[in-house]
Amino acid sequence: MTTAPWRDPALPAAARVDDLLSRMTLEEKTAQLYGVWVGADTDGDGVAPHQHDMTADHDWDELITRGLGQLTRSFGTAPVDPALGARALARAQRRIAEAGRFGIPAVAHEECLAGFTAWRATAYPVPLAWGAAFDPPLVEEMARHIGRDLRAVGVHQGLAPVLDVVRDPRWGRVEETIGEDPYLVGTVGAAYVRGLESAGIVATLKHFAGYASSAGARNLAPVRAGTREFADVTLPPFEMALREGGARSVMAAYTERDGVPASADPELLTGLLREDWGFTGTVVADYFGIGFLQTLHRVAGTPAEAAHLALEAGVDVELPTVKYYGEALVTAVREGLVAEDLVDRAARRVLLQKCELGLLDEDWRPEPPGAASTDLDSAANRVLARRLAEESVVLLDNPDGLLPLSPDSRIAVVGPRAADALAMLGCYSFPSHVLTHHPEVELGIDIPTLLESLRTELPDAKVTFAEGCPVSDPDPTGLEEAVARASEADVCVAVLGDRAGLFGRGTSGEGCDVADLRLPGVQGDLLDALVATGVPVVLVLLTGRPYALGRWHGRLGAVVQAFFPGEEGGPAVAGVLSGRVNPSGRLPVSVPHVAGGQPWTYLQPPLGLAGEVSNLDPTPLYPFGHGRSYTSFAWEDFSAGAEETDLPTDGSYDVSLTVRNTGDRPGAEVVQLYLHDPVASVTRPDVRLIGYQRLELAPGESARLTFHFHTDLSAFTDREGRRVVEPGALELRLGTSSAEVRHTARLRLTGAVREVGAARTLRCEVGVSPT
Repeated sequence: MTTAPWRDPALPAAARVDDLLSRMTLEEKTAQLYGVWVGADTDGDGVAPHQHDMTADHDWDELITRGLGQLTRSFGTAPVDPALGARALARAQRRIAEAGRFGIPAVAHEECLAGFTAWRATAYPVPLAWGAAFDPPLVEEMARHIGRDLRAVGVHQGLAPVLDVVRDPRWGRVEETIGEDPYLVGTVGAAYVRGLESAGIVATLKHFAGYASSAGARNLAPVRAGTREFADVTLPPFEMALREGGARSVMAAYTERDGVPASADPELLTGLLREDWGFTGTVVADYFGIGFLQTLHRVAGTPAEAAHLALEAGVDVELPTVKYYGEALVTAVREGLVAEDLVDRAARRVLLQKCELGLLDEDWRPEPPGAASTDLDSAANRVLARRLAEESVVLLDNPDGLLPLSPDSRIAVVGPRAADALAMLGCYSFPSHVLTHHPEVELGIDIPTLLESLRTELPDAKVTFAEGCPVSDPDPTGLEEAVARASEADVCVAVLGDRAGLFGRGTSGEGCDVADLRLPGVQGDLLDALVATGVPVVLVLLTGRPYALGRWHGRLGAVVQAFFPGEEGGPAVAGVLSGRVNPSGRLPVSVPHVAGGQPWTYLQPPLGLAGEVSNLDPTPLYPFGHGRSYTSFAWEDFSAGAEETDLPTDGSYDVSLTVRNTGDRPGAEVVQLYLHDPVASVTRPDVRLIGYQRLELAPGESARLTFHFHTDLSAFTDREGRRVVEPGALELRLGTSSAEVRHTARLRLTGAVREVGAARTLRCEVGVSPT
C-alpha cells in the first residue's frame, strides 16, 4: 500500500500540506477554518458575549463528513470529570477522523488564563498576580504544568496569555492582564508562552491588539490609542512573546481602532504581524468576532461580506463555532465574491499547524497516554500555586509594624471576602466562569478561605468573624455586628474586595467595568466604621483591579493587596499576616488616591503628571513597582559615577550594584531599572521600566547585579512612524518603584539618529553573582 505524500513524516511539512490541499474540495478546505462548540447553550446567559445570539445547532454527523478545524472547550463548557472527558474527547476525535475522507482530527482548544479552565483543575493566581510576583521563571514553570495537564486530556491549543497593557483600571478585564507596563507584560507573558509551548501546547496571544485601550474602560468600546501609543505601549508585549516565547497562534481583538475593527484589518493581521514580524502561525477569531463585523461593527452587510473581510485581513479560524466560514463562505467563493486563494492561504496555515502537532501522521491515535488516571490538581500543582500566590502578595503599608500579627492575639476577621472561597478566584477560573451555571455541582478543588487559613496559621489566637456587608449590594445591615466584633478584638483584619463574574454578574471580570475606583457596594462604609472603633485595622484586599485608598491613608495599621491569588491564596495571605511568609510582591498597577481622575497609569509624559496647569493631582497613593518587606535591604557599591558617560546610539552600558539583606529574616528584593529621556522629538513617559530582577537573600547575604543596557531599549516611534534611537541625554534610574529612585546613571548618546528594526534588543539582561 502506497502512503500519500501528505501522510509521509519524512517529507517537509510544506510539501505534505501542498499535496493535501491539492486533493481537497472547497467544502473540505473551509471545514478546516472553523470550530464547533458542541456543548454551547443557545438560551439565556452564557460564558461568551452574545453567545445566545450567535450559537446555532448543527447536524454534527453531517458536518464532520467534510472534516473539522477545531473543537471548542470540551472541558470548559460544563462540569466534566477529567478522565471521562478525556475519553469522550478521544471518541469525538475518532468520529471526526472516520467521517472525513482524509482522517484528520480537529485541534481541541481550551481556556487556560489562570490554569486549565476545567472542573477539578488547579486554579492558579490570575495574571495580575503574576505581574505582582515579578518572577518570569516561576510563571514559566506554572505554564509548563498547565500545558502538561492540557496535553494529558487531549487538548492541543490554549487561549492564553492575555498581553493587553492596562490603560484604564476601571476596565473589567484588568484582572486578566499582567499590568500597566509593556516591559513587565512582555517579559512575564513571554515566559508563560515558553512554558505552555514547551509542553507541546499552542499558545494563543490575545487580544491583538488594543483591546485594553477601549474608550471609557467599556468592554468592546472603540479604541482611541494614537499611533505612537499603539506602537510603543500596546504592541511590544506581543512582539516579545512571539520572538522570545515562540507563540504559534494569535487571537484577533474584538475592538476597532480608528474605525477599523481588528478582525478586518489587513495592515495589523498581515502587514505587521506576518510581513514585518515574520509570524507563520494561525490567527484565530475571538469568540464570534467575525460575526461582530456584521452585527456590532456594521462594516459588513451579510455573513459572506463578514467572512470576506476577516479572511482577507488574515483571520484563519472562526471560533468558537461555525456560522460565517461555512456555507456562507463556500457560496461566496462559488459566486466569485471571494477568491479561493484566500481560503487556500488560511487552510494551509491551519494544516501546517496540524502537521506540527502530528495530526496528519498515519500513526496518530486519539487517546492521550494516561488520561484515565489524570489528576488536574496534583500536589505538585498546588505547591506551585502556593509559591506563586505567596510571591504575589503585596504589602502596601505597615507604618508601625503591626504586621506580622501576634500569635496569641484576639483577632476580629470582618468583611465579605473573608469566608468565601470564590474570593480567591478570577473570572476565568472554572468555578467563577462555569460553575455559577451549575450551582448543584461541588467546586471540585479545595480552596481554603482566608478565615479558615488564618485560624490554621495562628492556632493560639482567638479569631472571631462577621461578614459586615455584601460584596456589591448596598445593604448595611451587617455593620453593627462587624463593629461589635472589632471592638472586642486587639486587631481587626478587614477582608474586602471583588467578586469575579461575567457581564455585570460580578464586580470584576469580562464585561464588569466600573464608573470609578471606589470599593464596591458599601465596603467603604464598613471600613470607615471599623476604623472608627479605634482598634488597629489591617486592610486585606482580594481584588481584580486596584481601588482608591486615599480616604484611609494614615488611618490603617497595615494594608495588604492580593490580586485573586488562586486556590492557595488563603494560606498565602494568612502566611503574610502571620509572618511565615515575608511579603515580596510589587505593584503591577498603580493604586490611586481618589476614585475619580481616571484613567491614569504611570506611563505619563510631563503634562500627564501633577502640575500647576490643573487642580487635579493624579499622583498615585502607591506607585507602580511599590511593595514593602519585613526585612530591609541595602543597595551598595553602585558602579556609575556622578559624571555623564558618552555612548554611541548603537552602544551598550552596564550598571552594577550590590544588594544586601540587612534584616533578620530571609526576603526578596525586586530591583527595577527605569529609563528617563529628558528631551526627545516627541513627548515621552517621564520614566518607563526597561529591566528588573527579583533577588532572594538570606539575612546578611548579598549579591552583585549587573544590568546590561543596550541603546535599543531607548527606542521609540518618531513623528514619521519610524522606531528610532535618538542622540542626547538619558538617565538610567535604579529604584524600588517607579517613584522611588536609589541610584542614577547619566548617559549621553552620540552620533546620528538610528532606525531600529525587528532584530532590535528587546530585553535588558541581568547578571547575578554572589559576593
